[in-house]
Amino acid sequence: MRQPGIGAWSLCLLLVANAAAAQSVVGILGIASEVRPYEQQIQNGRDVTVDGYVFRAGVLNGRDVVIGRSGAGKVNAAIVATLMLSRFKPVAVFFSGTAGAIDPALRQGDVVVGATVAQHDAGALTAAGMRRSGLRNVVTGELEPVLVPAPMPLLATARRSVQGLTLPSLKTPDGERVPRVLEGVIVTGDVFVTDPVRRDELRSALGATAVEMEGAAVVQTCRQFAVPCLVVRGITDRADTDAGSDYRQYLAVASQNAAAVVAAIIRGGDAR
Repeated sequence: MRQPGIGAWSLCLLLVANAAAAQSVVGILGIASEVRPYEQQIQNGRDVTVDGYVFRAGVLNGRDVVIGRSGAGKVNAAIVATLMLSRFKPVAVFFSGTAGAIDPALRQGDVVVGATVAQHDAGALTAAGMRRSGLRNVVTGELEPVLVPAPMPLLATARRSVQGLTLPSLKTPDGERVPRVLEGVIVTGDVFVTDPVRRDELRSALGATAVEMEGAAVVQTCRQFAVPCLVVRGITDRADTDAGSDYRQYLAVASQNAAAVVAAIIRGGDAR
C-alpha cells in the first residue's frame, strides 16, 4: 500500500515539534455526540458545510482545528474523513470517541490510544470461522496489513503529551477510581458488540484491547491519502450483555476523557 510519504511525515513532525506552522490544521473526527466536548471548547468557532456535511472550524489550545461529525459505522466515517482531507488538508487527524472494553482490565472512563488498529470484520467468513485479511489498495494493488500500526511521530507525541495527565475520578460498578490512559489494539467493525464470546474471540485472534465501529476505516482512508491518523477511545462498556445500557450511561464521560487526551496531544504537538 501507499505509505505516508516524505512530505506527509514532514508535516507530522511539524505538528510534533514546531508551533510556527500556525496555518496548518488538525482534524478531529467522531460521532456527533462524541465530538461535542471539542465543539464546546473551541474558540472562534464557525460552521463550514461541505457537500451537505457540517464541519466546525476553530481554535483549540492555540491550534487551528476542524471537527467532523460522523455517523456510525465504517462507511459513514470514511465519507466524512475523505471530505475533511479534501477540503481542509489537515496535517494530522484524530478519531476520538468511545469503545467497548475487550481487555478485562479496562474499566469505564479509561482511555485507549490506538497504537495499532484492525478491521475485525474484513476477510472471509468460513465454516471454520473468520479468516481475517487486509483490504486491497485499489491504487497499488497491494493488501493492507490486518494490524495497522499508528504513525510513530504522532504516537511519540501522544506518549509524551499524556505523561502527568490526570483524568477526573469516576464512580463505576467497581467503585470510585481515576481512569487510566494506555495504549492498545483498537479493532473496528460494523457491529455493536454485546457478546462476551465474540469479545473474547477478538482478544484471542487479534490481541484486541477495545472494539468500536469507525476508527480503522478512518486510518485506512488517511493512509490512502498520506495523512497521519491516531484513534483515541474512551471506554463505556465491556462489550457484554450490558453494553447498550452502559454505553448510554458512560457516553458523556468517556467522550470527555478521550477529548481530554486528544487536546493534550494537540497541545503537546505544539511544544518546542
